[in-house]
Amino acid sequence: MSFCKYCTSGVRHEGTAKGIYEEINGIKTYVATPQTDYPKDKAILFLTDVFGLELNNNLLLIDDFARNGFKVYAPDLFEGDPVDQNAFEPGSNFDLNKWLPNHTTEHTGKRVRTVIEELESKGITVFGATGYCYGARLVFDLAFENIIRVSVITHPSFLTAKDLDIYIEKSKAPLLVNSCEVDPSFPKELAETTDEKFAKFEPGYKRTYWEGVSHGFAVRGDLTNPAVAAAKDGSFKATVEWFINYMQ
Repeated sequence: MSFCKYCTSGVRHEGTAKGIYEEINGIKTYVATPQTDYPKDKAILFLTDVFGLELNNNLLLIDDFARNGFKVYAPDLFEGDPVDQNAFEPGSNFDLNKWLPNHTTEHTGKRVRTVIEELESKGITVFGATGYCYGARLVFDLAFENIIRVSVITHPSFLTAKDLDIYIEKSKAPLLVNSCEVDPSFPKELAETTDEKFAKFEPGYKRTYWEGVSHGFAVRGDLTNPAVAAAKDGSFKATVEWFINYMQ
C-alpha cells in the first residue's frame, strides 16, 4: 500500500458541524441525523480519508448527506490518531508511510465492523458505504463480504486490478466511482481498466470523471476554484442519487 502526494494536500473548509458523537460498541462515531423523516432500517457508513473525524471538512460532508435524507455513521477509524492537519502546510515532512503501519486497513476495518454489529442489533438492515481515499479500500473490503448493499468510492487509494476482479466475483453491491484527472492513486490506466472490467457488472456500475482537479477534490479541494467546486458538488450529487436508486 502507498499514498500519493495529494493524499495530504488540501484546504480546510469553514462551517459548523451539526452532528453528534456517540459511542457505538465502544467506538467513537460521528452521527448525522436528517431533520425530516427517514427510513430507520437504512444507514450510510462514511469512511474517511487519513485526516479522519478531526478534519472539519469530513464532518461538513457527512452533515450534507444527512440533509439529503440519510442517517450517517462515521466511525473513528484511527483511534484519535489521524494524520496531522499540519501536513497541509508547505514544507511539511509528515511521512504517511511511517504512520500507516499503526493504522492498517485490516485494523480499521475491524473497527467499522464493530460499529456495524451494534447498528444491526438496533434494527438497521441495509447499509450503503461511501469512502474517500483511504476509506475507499474499506468500502471494497465490506463489499467483498456483502456487508453493504451499495458502494461508492471517491478518488480511491490502495486498489489494484486484482481487487476489481475480486469485487466482481464476490460482491452484489452496485459500485459508483468518482474519479478525476490528476490522481496517482487511481491513474487513468486503472480507471480505464475498471470501466472495462465492470462493463457488464449486473448489479450496476458508473464512473464519474472530473477534469482539471486532483485527488482529494471531494473533501479537501479549494472551493474558490470553479472546477474544484463543480467537481465536489457533482460527485456529491452523483453519490446521493446512487444511494437513492439502490438503497432499497
